[in-house]
Amino acid sequence: MKQRKTNKSVSSPVRTCVWTHSILLILLMPSCFTIELTAVAQRQEVSAPNNSLPAQEVAASLVEMNLRRAQALHTYHGTRIYRLEYRGFPSSRSAEMVVDVKYRAPATKEFTIESSEGSQLVIDKVFKKILQAEQEAMADEAQRLTTLNFDNYNFTMVGNERNSMRSMYVLLVEPRRKDKFLFRGRVWVDDNDFAVVRLEAEPEKCPSFWTKNIEIKQLYMKVGEFWLPEQNHSISTIRLGGRAELTIEYRNYEISASDPVFGATKGQIGLPPENKPLPAAK
Repeated sequence: MKQRKTNKSVSSPVRTCVWTHSILLILLMPSCFTIELTAVAQRQEVSAPNNSLPAQEVAASLVEMNLRRAQALHTYHGTRIYRLEYRGFPSSRSAEMVVDVKYRAPATKEFTIESSEGSQLVIDKVFKKILQAEQEAMADEAQRLTTLNFDNYNFTMVGNERNSMRSMYVLLVEPRRKDKFLFRGRVWVDDNDFAVVRLEAEPEKCPSFWTKNIEIKQLYMKVGEFWLPEQNHSISTIRLGGRAELTIEYRNYEISASDPVFGATKGQIGLPPENKPLPAAK
């Protein structure tokens, strides 16, 4: 089975997560459902902000570099593994689905289901619906309204964090409007590539009266010059009893065509558009 859909950028993890929540809600019970996404990485201590760059400059560099990477990436291929384990009311279910993903610029993404096993209800009503929801989230208007930029978010510096692999800025991200597809939380930004390494957040607006909370945690990996999703992991709990664990693993990335990504030099990209100085008169 193949599904094709045109798109121009990576889908919002919040939008995909909210759709996943709604799908699981319908599948398992017509009421009372919560989702929690759990990070797989160990959390390090966040130090106080240093004197390197202010939040607005880091965020402006992040927005600019995301655009440059998107424009430079032409084709890639990868594998995703979806797993769901549910135990509880009204019955226990589990399933796994392996999906081949192909992207071709400027606007084509193809999902091919390679294998599946387990509950057919989960496969049809959860996994396939997640793919459909992701494609819908990649429409131009959806991207415009959910992209991590100054139109949709405010940014505040929390501090700096370093692990064995890299140094990162930690930014507090707050939406400019109430929207269930926008999030508030923290993003960890690589201080060399100005790319999101990790995200921990929750939707600004709950998608359902029955939703207690949705905590989103997603990891990204560097593949060549590009940063692509690595893993997200959700633990869902129904108020009347039951537990669902959803894992999406991203593997075997192969970038077959791309242009060089010209990097951001600290302090040169600088400020958000509305704060940039006007060019000197010629």
